[in-house]
Formats: sequence, structure tokens, C-alpha cells
Amino acid sequence: MDRSLQAVIAAILSFFLVSVVLAFLILICKSTKKSTRPNPPQIRSLNRTQPAPNPPDLTTCDSAAFDPSLKRLDMAELAAATKNFSSDLIIGDGSFGIVYKATLSYGVTVAIKKLDPNAFQGLREFRAEMETLGKLRHDNIIKILGFCSSGVDRVLIYEFIERGSLDQWLYDEEQENSVGRLTLSWDTRKKIVNGIANGLAYLHGLDTPIIHRDIKASNVLLDSDFEPHIADFGLARQVKEAHSHVSTQVAGTMGYMPPEYREGNTAATVMADVYSFGILMIEIATQNRPNWPVRFEGKDVGLVEWARKMVAQNRQIEMIYQKIPNKELIEDEVKEYFRIACMCTNELSKERPVMSQVVELLSRISS
Repeated sequence: MDRSLQAVIAAILSFFLVSVVLAFLILICKSTKKSTRPNPPQIRSLNRTQPAPNPPDLTTCDSAAFDPSLKRLDMAELAAATKNFSSDLIIGDGSFGIVYKATLSYGVTVAIKKLDPNAFQGLREFRAEMETLGKLRHDNIIKILGFCSSGVDRVLIYEFIERGSLDQWLYDEEQENSVGRLTLSWDTRKKIVNGIANGLAYLHGLDTPIIHRDIKASNVLLDSDFEPHIADFGLARQVKEAHSHVSTQVAGTMGYMPPEYREGNTAATVMADVYSFGILMIEIATQNRPNWPVRFEGKDVGLVEWARKMVAQNRQIEMIYQKIPNKELIEDEVKEYFRIACMCTNELSKERPVMSQVVELLSRISS
């Protein structure tokens, strides 16, 4: 065989053997790495079924009573008194919760408000807020008798006010036409306005003022003597500095909110309450809803604008609700009434009177 041919064959065989050896070594290395590689972590399924939370123990309740009339206070007692919060016992739907009428096992009739779960941020804030409000004592402020908290359930206990809300007395035609139900007289309306003013003046005059932030007809309850009681403190705030509370939440009800809210100034101030009170004064006298337009010279205008135009034309007597007999009215008194209401609803908050001044002005109107 030719020497050159032998050399070529030898070179090919050598290359083949080297390739086989290298391939064998690579396989060995790979198998070694696989055997020494740690097992990948096991990922828990995100869709696994979570165990259902245990229902709250009705006998366990973080509670506090602010009035001696509450002899026993726990969730089991409140659930039994409301027939497990039956819709048949609902008497109102306020801020952040539903209100039930209930008679406790020892004979005391109360109003029970079951709060929405998101009404307060935490138990500590809830307890602090309730202990503050539970200390309020004034003839024109509804009494918070106590509270109970169990799990996510939080319940407030109020005194029961017999005649229901002012809103019902103004607008509930079914009740107005019922036996024994009469249109509120002018004197009764003045009494209600005076009581609300006194209650607000009390709140604003505390060492740490409290701003209600949602004064309206449905948040005023009337007792058997038609004495008003300011209710529903779901949006109320204590004010510790500069008589304002900075808030990004627009609080209140359409029609009662002050004009500064339209400009983005949502700070809670006593003057915002004064404006809402002024709107309520006009509403009580005229029985026009604040969020509904009023006809004036063929055009729809807002309640405040209408009131100002009527006052400017010296037509105050015409503003009074039509079912109130003119014989009950004294013209100068009616004019002063609307003058005070217009002061309270001034577009500029700094031009509005404080509630203590409003009380003094209203006291000059004969009862």
C-alpha cells in the first residue's frame, strides 16, 4: 500500500477515535451535572381552596355602654332583638349602615345601626370615635347608648326617637294623609329650626369642635314633642387645629353641600355645617327639596338662587309652604327668618355667621 494512502487512513481513524472519546466524556459530564442539580422548588397552587373562616362567636363582643339603660350588651342580644337583623325591622338607611328598631330582652326600645364593614378603618379607630361620640349629651343631639363589635360586625345602639325623620314629615305623602297626621305648623317648624341650631352650636362649641358634615332633613329625628335630634354621625369629624379637617373625601349630600366644594376645597369646617343648616332652613319653610330645581319667572333655578331672588322682590310670604295658613304667619318674622337663612348660605364662607350667632338671631323670632 502506498505510504501516502496509509497516512491518510491513519489520520482519519485517529480523528474518529478522538471524536468518540470526546463525545463519551461530554455525556459523562452532562449526566453528572443532572445528578448533582438540586430539585426545583415546588410552587404551591394559587388556586387551592382556602378554608372558610369561622363565623363570629355571638357571645364574644368588644362593647361599651354609655348609658345605664343598657343592662346587657353583646352581639347575641342585639341579633335576637332585631330577629337576626330582619328587613321587617328596618326604620332607616343612614351613612354607612342600616338602622333597625329593636326591643332588648329587658324591655328597652332602641335603634340599632349595623355598620357597613368599610365604615371605619380599624377597631382602634372605631372604639375611639364611638367613645368620643358616646359622651355627647344635649337635648338636640341623639344619644349613642353603646356599641358592640364582633369580627367584622360593628353595631351602634342609639336612643329610639318616636316620630322618625324630619324628611318623612316633610315629604311622605302616605303618612301625611294618614289618620292623625297633619302638616307641620309654622310654629312647629320654627321650633325644629331652633333645636337644630342649638344642637349644632353645641357641637361647634366643644373644646374640640365636632363638625357633622351631613346636615339634612333625613338626619334630623323628631321626638313625641317634635323636638329635633341631630343624628347620623357617620361623617362627623373632630377638629383640633384651625377649625378645619383636611379631607380628600367630599362629604355631604347633593343640594346641601357648600359652594366651596365645587372649587375643590373639601376641608371640613364649621362654616360648611352653617351653609347646610341655611339650606335646611329654606327647605323647612318652603318644603322644596334642595337638589330639585325651582321655577322662577319661567326658568328652573337652584333653591338658594330662587330664595335670594324672592327675598329681593320682598315676596317672603309667598315662599312659605302653601299648606301653611297665612293666619299663622307674621310678615316681619318671616322676613327675618329668610334673612338669617340667606346669611347662612352666603357664597363666601367667611361671611357666614357662626352657629352661636345664628342661635341668638333665631331667638329674636317669636315662638
